[in-house]
Amino acid sequence: MRVLALDHRSWALGFSSRYAEQIISPDPARDEEAFVALLRDLAEGFDAPAPIFPTHDEHLRVLSRRSKELEDCYRFPFPRWDVLGPLLGKRHQLEAAERAGVAIPRTFHPRSAEEAARAAGETGYPVFLKPSSQLGFRALYKRQGFVCKTPLELGEAYETMAAYEPMLQEFVPGGDEQLYTLGSYLGADGEVLGIFSGHKLRQTENGMGTARVGVSLWVDDVVEQGLALLRELGFHGLSQVEFKRDPRTGEFKLMEVNARLWQWHGLASACGVDFPVLAYRDLVGRREPPRRMTVDGKRWAITFLAGAAPTFQWPPYVDAVFARDDLRPFWTQAKRIAAGPWTRRRRPAEAPAA
Repeated sequence: MRVLALDHRSWALGFSSRYAEQIISPDPARDEEAFVALLRDLAEGFDAPAPIFPTHDEHLRVLSRRSKELEDCYRFPFPRWDVLGPLLGKRHQLEAAERAGVAIPRTFHPRSAEEAARAAGETGYPVFLKPSSQLGFRALYKRQGFVCKTPLELGEAYETMAAYEPMLQEFVPGGDEQLYTLGSYLGADGEVLGIFSGHKLRQTENGMGTARVGVSLWVDDVVEQGLALLRELGFHGLSQVEFKRDPRTGEFKLMEVNARLWQWHGLASACGVDFPVLAYRDLVGRREPPRRMTVDGKRWAITFLAGAAPTFQWPPYVDAVFARDDLRPFWTQAKRIAAGPWTRRRRPAEAPAA
């Protein structure tokens, strides 16, 4: 099968895969029109509309918003903009969760630093301050939000985030090991065609960031609540719903919904649910029977990461980059890590692709 890999970064790790044709694209966040024009130009060489899989929110946003003018060229594993647009806002996700009976952290929407301070006085410190929409903020600050332990930290964080509709939430206690994931693919008719349940053990940064180590683990509450939320949102397609277990009550509280493939979906594939294949076949009219994960206890890890100690797991486990049939991404990653700080000064930090 022909695979075209698009990225505006020439150093994107996926470009080193022997299975992908490298195409440097305009940055959709900076030049949306040029990005859409490239997609239309590429489609002239297709025999039929091609499934397209965004792996970053910037691409997802543009593809959904411009889907009407691209639907003769591409097939999308996500809903139209009238559903997806509101979903990309964290406030909309939380309101839908409340309607669906899904637990959420205590949440405030302060309109000033003073209101944020009063809200923190109600919940008690630490608190978590994050933008209603990650787009723009995450690209600029390379983080999802701020954990504030004092009024001074909260005031400084609010001023930094003031333009991004800050949300203040209680900080659910516990570390990364309290994070749980529902991964799913829902057909356009609502049928659950693929389902995976996982448990994060460690993230790239303590308390935030992307997964560093995860394990497959079926948790009924995570699956049931995640599906209830997706149905309330009117969502179909590929998604990850993340929860944090509150050790005080045992409740699973919603953290966020990612309406696309997530970084460690390779673990789902190793557990019998290959989401890209399921979605591809459904989108081209060859739907397969529903798949559910078959293995508990299988691990996934970014074993090697620049500036951090290796995270070896007991074999066999799934590495984020290493694959026996496609070794070049692993060697590319190894060379970058070996090059050290000099390489990282020339190029922004990049987590390995899933």
